[in-house]
Amino acid sequence: MDILTIILIAFALGIDAFSVCIGIGLCGISKRKIISLTIVVAIFHIVMPLIGMMLGNIAGSYIGNMASIFGAIVLMTIGLYYIGQYIMDAYKRKRNNLSCPVDTSILNKPFGVFILAAGVSIDALAVGFGLGALGMDLLVTVATMGIIAGIMTYGGLVIGKKLGSIVGDYAELVGGVLLVGIAVYFLLF
Repeated sequence: MDILTIILIAFALGIDAFSVCIGIGLCGISKRKIISLTIVVAIFHIVMPLIGMMLGNIAGSYIGNMASIFGAIVLMTIGLYYIGQYIMDAYKRKRNNLSCPVDTSILNKPFGVFILAAGVSIDALAVGFGLGALGMDLLVTVATMGIIAGIMTYGGLVIGKKLGSIVGDYAELVGGVLLVGIAVYFLLF
């Protein structure tokens, strides 16, 4: 698998953090919180897929030739989840018409930033498992995921302050479609 595919997967995983951070940015956030949240999310997007990849490598060695099919199924499942989540969130937004799309009070609690970072990076654990089963390069993959997640987190917070919720409404859908597309590619080629 080439670096472009890893970047696309990292982008799809970072979409979750990006869309949540747009909502947080809409509600207002200090520059200090922007930096701390960006760093913590980036670290979680390194640690979670690292754990998943190590477990996936172990599983891949046991299931042999089926590893690539299994890895693709994991990616497709997460992509379909993103698409379903987009549909559910769109319905809730339309029904509730909220001015602040996320509850930012978690950021004011002890370990709140860690809880939020874990929440937006838990899917990276499962994707890491699938990539580990596919035998992806560990260091390149997790470093790419961390860097891109950090950039997307920061970008989401800044964009949220400036643009409103329009971009965030479609971010999860784009991530889901990317993951499903990559999974289909793995299954066919």
